[in-house]
Amino acid sequence: MVVHAQPPLVEIPLFPLGSVLFPGGQLQLRIFEPRYLDLVRECTRHGTGFGVCLILEGRETGEPAVPAAIGTIARISDFHRDDDGLLGIVAEGGSRFQVVRSRVRSDGLLRGDVELWPGEPAQPVPVEFALLQTILERLIETMAPHWRDAPRSAYDDASWLGFRLAELLPLDTGEQQRMLELHDPAQRLAELRDILPRFQKP
Repeated sequence: MVVHAQPPLVEIPLFPLGSVLFPGGQLQLRIFEPRYLDLVRECTRHGTGFGVCLILEGRETGEPAVPAAIGTIARISDFHRDDDGLLGIVAEGGSRFQVVRSRVRSDGLLRGDVELWPGEPAQPVPVEFALLQTILERLIETMAPHWRDAPRSAYDDASWLGFRLAELLPLDTGEQQRMLELHDPAQRLAELRDILPRFQKP
């Protein structure tokens, strides 16, 4: 009998949010609660990331919220002080993960033991989803100028295409979480294609 070793768990601070962060995506946050200022200090000092999870119950501020089990590692790429003195950070989405167990520290910061998911292998966009590439180009032109310089090869990658569409299309957060949790890039594109008619003007 072959016993497959479980991947080792990684302990990370968790940041429950009312939005979904996708691999390769960008997150901009304004930090003011002491527990999250501590989180930023910890990540900056050690060069580590934190976990972003969609809030299932509760709010971003106040009492610790109940987060979804599947989230995305965020790594801080820039930070600055806003005019009102609050700390602003920019973070980039990395690997997805699954929370195996979590606990709340005395300061209210949520920490989790998580299993990191491997990145999706590069997969060319099936020809039946070519329209989605055109739609993403238009969305980026109007809504996401930071992606305008993305290489053409990115649009040909089913995983990148699906994650960017899931970011930019007006999906509700439950639908975005569903797109994050899917393992098959082609299935993600198929589900996004099937949702599109909802956004077409009559």
